[in-house]
Amino acid sequence: MVERFPDKKEVHGSIPCPPTLMADDFQKDLVKEYKFWSVYVHRNQDYLGRCVVWCKRDNALDLADSNLDEQKELFLILKELREAAKRVFNPDWFNYSFLGNEVRHLHGHFVPRYAKSKTFMGTVFKDKLYGHNWKTNHAFVTPEVILKSVKNKLFKALG
Repeated sequence: MVERFPDKKEVHGSIPCPPTLMADDFQKDLVKEYKFWSVYVHRNQDYLGRCVVWCKRDNALDLADSNLDEQKELFLILKELREAAKRVFNPDWFNYSFLGNEVRHLHGHFVPRYAKSKTFMGTVFKDKLYGHNWKTNHAFVTPEVILKSVKNKLFKALG
């Protein structure tokens, strides 16, 4: 259970989240703003280059309910993010997940996948589940210096 917003009512076991509150919470992790979406580096970099793509519309809940402008921009963002990650980290595959289980607002997880271990800034990143569904390793703690470097490299690669 997410304890981040204790004053919010639960919706089917998850916490509804106003997009402005989430955006304010992670503003320091912002990689790039678009008209309808924002891209943030995920604070857990167990999957090197992992990002969150956040819909800016206040009442956005379900991907299937996104409007045509949001859909068009989302696919542009995913392509740009994929190409930026290829240039910066050279992953072998990509996963895109729109779940909404813990935070009830339209957002997606962009997860680069690696067939072999990847060393970045002296830290070895190993995708233990490569070839299978990804899973957040909540025990992994990303050092701030690595988080900042991942964010800056993606920011530069996105232009």
